[in-house]
Amino acid sequence: MANITQTAANVGIGLGTVPTKLVQFGGTVTQGQPVYRGSTGKYLPADANDGVEKSVVTGIALTPGVLDSFGIMALPSTSPGASLVNLGATLAVGETYAVSATVGAIAPIADLTTGQFITILGVAVSASLLDFQTIISSTAKA
Repeated sequence: MANITQTAANVGIGLGTVPTKLVQFGGTVTQGQPVYRGSTGKYLPADANDGVEKSVVTGIALTPGVLDSFGIMALPSTSPGASLVNLGATLAVGETYAVSATVGAIAPIADLTTGQFITILGVAVSASLLDFQTIISSTAKA
């Protein structure tokens, strides 16, 4: 498998009550990208291949943005089904998805390789919805 192919216009809140947050972006962000909070306090696309900080996902962008603009991100939940996000892509039901080694991308967890930091984003509950519940390991795959 490879990174999921997202259509930004199709990204949005799925079923349930998805918690959201208004944030300021620290660079270009596309809808559907997992984001982390950078050292400036602004949010940027996550990356499993560039250190722990960039792999620690705090949300999924629901709106696009550029440097210093504001946008909305979906927050993960600790309760199953409480934060269903439509990633604008076709997902494999039951597949576990994680931050990809490609900046801002999402991939099946099996695609991560040695040295990449593991952050699980959730499990697909339908062909379009991800149950967004992060597990941040801060550990690189051996």
